[in-house]
Amino acid sequence: MSVGLLALLDDVLALVKVSAASLDDISTQVAKATSKVSGMVIDDAAVTPKYVIGLDPKRELAIIYRIAKWSLVNKIIFLGPVALLLGLFAPWLIQPLLMVGGAYLCFEGYEKVHSIFARPHDKENIAVENLKIITPDELEKIRVKNAVRTDFILSAEIMAITFATVADKNFMTQAVILFTVAIVITIAVYGFVGLIVKMDDIGLSLALERRRPFIRKIGRSIVKFMPHFLTVLGYAGTAAMLWVGAEIIIHGIPFLHHLLEKLNDNTIVQIPVLIWSLKVFLCAVFGIMLGVVIDRIVVYAKKLHGMFKGK
Repeated sequence: MSVGLLALLDDVLALVKVSAASLDDISTQVAKATSKVSGMVIDDAAVTPKYVIGLDPKRELAIIYRIAKWSLVNKIIFLGPVALLLGLFAPWLIQPLLMVGGAYLCFEGYEKVHSIFARPHDKENIAVENLKIITPDELEKIRVKNAVRTDFILSAEIMAITFATVADKNFMTQAVILFTVAIVITIAVYGFVGLIVKMDDIGLSLALERRRPFIRKIGRSIVKFMPHFLTVLGYAGTAAMLWVGAEIIIHGIPFLHHLLEKLNDNTIVQIPVLIWSLKVFLCAVFGIMLGVVIDRIVVYAKKLHGMFKGK
């Protein structure tokens, strides 16, 4: 009987070791996948705060929660299962879909760059042409809808890249890692966004007269700093959008991928940070160029559609 008990304990111990190894492998893969999608995470965190600008401050966290909820639903209910099914039945389709998403990111990034450098009178003309009186509730619905649409594209890229990092794993491991990354990234991104949009309120609270002078000074500094921080964050999000979109497309084209990888050998100064910065810069420039091309295609497509519709 003691021999049987020892054998049972050995089996339990072996099972625990296997489970621990599996958990360790999953945590490693989650960390690896999260690092690979860092560009899109930055972009997501940078883009979202603009959707609550100009709305009732009391509604800011509620709006962020609605966007986060739909982001998680999209990842877990739609995008995660689709990625798993494609991996089972059509793995060849993942890369083309990634590239389509990358092209969309380049287009969106170019539109943002164009809006930043547009001449003031151009912006005024656009504002007058698109002027429409709507209620705050309607504006909130429009903002949430636009935010969810942009997040859907970014989430699709996140899920696809995450799946690509675990494509060689078994189905259960893939599923666990995909859904873990979805939950972790959604909580991290929208928790950070919620903190950002309420930082001015925190600063105002610290700046109240009943606070100590040192605390009031910190509060006033936060209030003054946040508009500049949001501006820089917006630029960083645009740059990340161009970088990530272009890099996805470049990696999907062997010739361009080979040229980009050769930077490691041909760069005069072999400093990893400089090489990485150069890659990001070149990808961003390529992303703008591609965005220009896509923008022209969209413009001409709209003109053709208008012509046929008129006829």
